[in-house]
Amino acid sequence: MRRREFIGLLGATAALPVTARAQQGGSVRRVGILMGAGESDPEHQSRVAAFRLGLEDLKWMDGSNIRFDIRWGAGDATRVTALATELVSLAPDVIMGSNTPTVRALKKATQTIPIVFAGLADPIGDGIVASLARPGGNITGFSSYNAPIAGKWLQLLKDISPGLTRVGVIYNPDTSPYSIFLPELAAAASTAGVELIRNTVHSPATLETAMTTLAKEPGAGCVFLPDVFLVFNRRLIYDLAARYRLPSVYCAPFFAAEGGLIGYGPSFVDPFRQAASYVDRILRGAKPAELPVQAPTRLQLVINTKTAKSLGLTIPPALRDFADELVE
Repeated sequence: MRRREFIGLLGATAALPVTARAQQGGSVRRVGILMGAGESDPEHQSRVAAFRLGLEDLKWMDGSNIRFDIRWGAGDATRVTALATELVSLAPDVIMGSNTPTVRALKKATQTIPIVFAGLADPIGDGIVASLARPGGNITGFSSYNAPIAGKWLQLLKDISPGLTRVGVIYNPDTSPYSIFLPELAAAASTAGVELIRNTVHSPATLETAMTTLAKEPGAGCVFLPDVFLVFNRRLIYDLAARYRLPSVYCAPFFAAEGGLIGYGPSFVDPFRQAASYVDRILRGAKPAELPVQAPTRLQLVINTKTAKSLGLTIPPALRDFADELVE
């Protein structure tokens, strides 16, 4: 189903009053959803819609036997913490968390309510689960990345911009699972013969400062780590990368589809729909501790040819052949 259909279904369902969505005499299960991004973000609306459609496929119908409580963090770690506490106070049967900051906040707020995540990069390193095979505790779900992908990000950037000599790694340490990626990037930078520059950002102003500073010398490019703060500010990033002519690689395909140069990583709609299967099993009696964390099964490479042309870059034939999609 297409993204706009996901969003249309989500909006139509959410618009119904609770009284109209509840059946008399039946047991209605309650599912909380804590999203790290903003409610107006169509990419994240698509993810929520995919999760809800996955549950519909498993016969969980909003207003019939299930109710959703959705909260949006808008890229703000403090807000996410408050919303996690609020959702836990509603005593839902299960809570679905969208990324590392949301699940961290939920883990602090409850050790008893089952939590299913869709999109964590390093659930063991972040202390969310004890192991992938047997998570333990009340949390399990679907991971989004493994560490070696970071080396691939830098390699892709070097392939499309051979003159690259300095790479700025940009992330917000409060919202990004950066520690899993930095060693891989350092190793890849050494192999590629480029200087790696870490740039921590906490606001649009510091983001612009980091990119402006990088652009002052030739041969610079950017790697943007998985980070809800950067997702929330991605339109600004696209504008700055174009203004300062910074070749950049991003951690998911949708970045390139929207105007970024290269996007490589998982499609996040898939794990959100898959997360519905774990919520279904938990609602039917399964324990999160016994449901293994599952890794992504498919990565996608999307290259924006219009952006490449605007930066004066030629996409090598081998990279064209490797790409899943070329956005004109």
